[in-house]
Amino acid sequence: MTTRDSQVQSMFNRVNVQYDRINTLMTLGGHARWCREVARRAQVAPGGKVLDIATGTGEIALAVRRREPRAEVVGVDFSENMLAEARTKPGAETVTWEFADAHRLQYEDASFDAVTHGYLLRNVSDVPRVLGEQFRVLRPGGRVVVLETAPPRGLLRLAVSAGMSVVLPLLGQLVAKDRDAYSYLKSSTLGFIPPAEVARLLREAGFEDVGYESRYLGTNVIFWGRKPAAA
Repeated sequence: MTTRDSQVQSMFNRVNVQYDRINTLMTLGGHARWCREVARRAQVAPGGKVLDIATGTGEIALAVRRREPRAEVVGVDFSENMLAEARTKPGAETVTWEFADAHRLQYEDASFDAVTHGYLLRNVSDVPRVLGEQFRVLRPGGRVVVLETAPPRGLLRLAVSAGMSVVLPLLGQLVAKDRDAYSYLKSSTLGFIPPAEVARLLREAGFEDVGYESRYLGTNVIFWGRKPAAA
C-alpha cells in the first residue's frame, strides 16, 4: 500500500459515521438512487455471485441484495470502520463483508458474475491495476458497473466547482467535524479524470460494450462494461 493509499484509508476510517448523511445532503438524495441503478445494471441472476468493491457503508451491496435475494453478495473495503458501519444496516447479515485492497484482490480468477463499486477509482493510486484486478476476478461474460465522480464541465463548471469548494468542506466541518477529510473529497472529485478517460481505461483493461451516463450536473457518472465471453 502506498503512502497515499494509507492516507486515504485513514481518512475513510474517520468519516464512517456521517458518510451516508453527507452523501445524501450533497446529492439531494441522489446517491441512494444511483446506487440502486448500479445494482440494476449489474443484471445479477438468481444464484449469481457479486463483488462490491469499496463497499463503504454497503449501499450498493445491499441494493444488489434487495434486487436479487438469491444472489451471493460480497462487500469489501480497506476501511475497517466503514465495514463496521455497513454491518449495522438492515439486511447486513445477508452479505459477506470482508477487508480487501482493491489493488490486490484475494479472490481466484473468474470468481464473480458481476463487480460493482462506488467512488473507488478517484481514491486509488493505480487505476489500471485496480481495473485489471476486476477483469481478472470476473467470469467471462460478467459485468462491471461503476458509480464515480467527474470534474464538472461546460457552462456550469465554474459555478459547480466554486460551490463544491465551499459547501463540501463546510458540511464536513459542521456534520462530521472533519473539514480536512471533506476538503480531500472535494479535491479528489474536482481533480479526477473525465468520463471519456475512465471509459478508455475500462476498454484498455479488456472490457467491451463500455458505456456511461452522467448524473447531477455531470458530477456523477455511471459506467458499465462486460468481460468478453471468450476471455
